[in-house]
Amino acid sequence: MVMQDGGAVDVRPGPDAGHAAPEHRGSYRAAGLSLALYGLILVGWTLSDFVQGDGTVWDFLEELFNPSGTGPVPMLGPYEWALAVAFLTVAGLVLAQRRMARSAAMLLALVLLAISLREGVGLFDAGYRAQYGTNPLGGWMLATRGIGLLAALVVLGALVPAGERGGRSADAPAHPVSEYVDGGPGSDDGAGQVTDEGPVRWRCRPSRICGVLFLVMGTAQLAWLVYGLLPPTTDPGRSLRGMFDASVVGPLRISLTGEFTTPGTVLTLLVLGVLAYRGRRDVRGAQMLFAAVQLYLTVRDVVALAVTDFFNRSLETTTGALSLATTAYGLAAMTSVVVLSTVRCGPYGGARGDAFLATTTGRLGR
Repeated sequence: MVMQDGGAVDVRPGPDAGHAAPEHRGSYRAAGLSLALYGLILVGWTLSDFVQGDGTVWDFLEELFNPSGTGPVPMLGPYEWALAVAFLTVAGLVLAQRRMARSAAMLLALVLLAISLREGVGLFDAGYRAQYGTNPLGGWMLATRGIGLLAALVVLGALVPAGERGGRSADAPAHPVSEYVDGGPGSDDGAGQVTDEGPVRWRCRPSRICGVLFLVMGTAQLAWLVYGLLPPTTDPGRSLRGMFDASVVGPLRISLTGEFTTPGTVLTLLVLGVLAYRGRRDVRGAQMLFAAVQLYLTVRDVVALAVTDFFNRSLETTTGALSLATTAYGLAAMTSVVVLSTVRCGPYGGARGDAFLATTTGRLGR
C-alpha cells in the first residue's frame, strides 16, 4: 500500500502475475507437451549419433563450441543442439503457464513449420524422395519431419487464440493511473496495463534498444547474404531454391543447411526488430530466445576465429575486416538483448514500480 493525499493505492501484484489465464491453461499444456516431444526427439538424434560414432564425451563437448574440432563424432549441427535446448527450456516455461514463453513457443513453432514445408517441397523431387527408401534412417527422418509438422500445428493452434486481451504497443493511447491493475490482461510478465506516457517511454526503452540492435544486425546479415549470392562465388539460383526446397542441398539429412538458416536468421532479426522497436512486450520471450541462440552460434564463430588465427589476418582484406566487425557486433548485440530482455517494466523491478512512481510524482509529473 502507498499513501498519497490521505488516500491509499494498492500496488501489490495480482495473484497470477505473469501466468496464463485459467481458460488458457489447457492450451499451454498442449503446446508445452508438443515442444517437449520434439526437443526430446532432437536429443535422441544427438545421442544416437554419439553412440554410433567413435568419439569421446570430450570430443562432443569440444565440438559444441569449437567448429574446427577434430572429434570424429557424427553429430547433428549446432543449430540442432541449440534448438534442442531451446525446445526443452521453452516447453518447461510453457508447462509452467508463463505468459512470457508464449511468443518464444510460437517462434519455435514457426521455425518447425518452415522446416516441414521446405521438406515437403523437396519431396516433390523423385530422386530426393527415393532417398527415404534407400537410407537406413530414412523412415526415422520422415517420422521426425512429420512429428515436427504436427507439433508446430498444435503449438500454433493452441497459443494463437491464447493471447490476453488488453495488450497494446508503445504508441497506443495511455490509460489513466486509476485503471492500473498489476498483472492484468495484456501483460506477458505480470506487468499489467500501462499507466501513462512517462513510464511508457521509460519501460519501452529496453525494448526499443533491442529492436535497434536486431535491425542493425539483420541489415548487416542481409548485406552478407546478398554478397554471398553474387557470382562467381555461388550459384544464385541454386541458393535461392535451397531456401524453400530441401532437395537442392543433395543428401538426405536432419541437420539444417546454410541455404535455409541464413535467410531465416535475417528474416527473424528484421521482424523481431520491428516488433521490439514498436514496444511490443509480447515478443519479449521470442527476442530473448532468439538472441540466446544467436549468442551461442556467435561464440562458436569467435572460437573458430581464435583457433584458426583469423584474428591476426582479418585486417589484411576489407572483407575480412568487415566480417570480424560483424562478428564482434553480433557478440555484443546479442549479449545486450539477452540482458535487456530480462528487464521487467518499472524502475523498481516490475510493474509495481510504475504504480509507485505514479503515486509519488503526482499523476506522472503532470
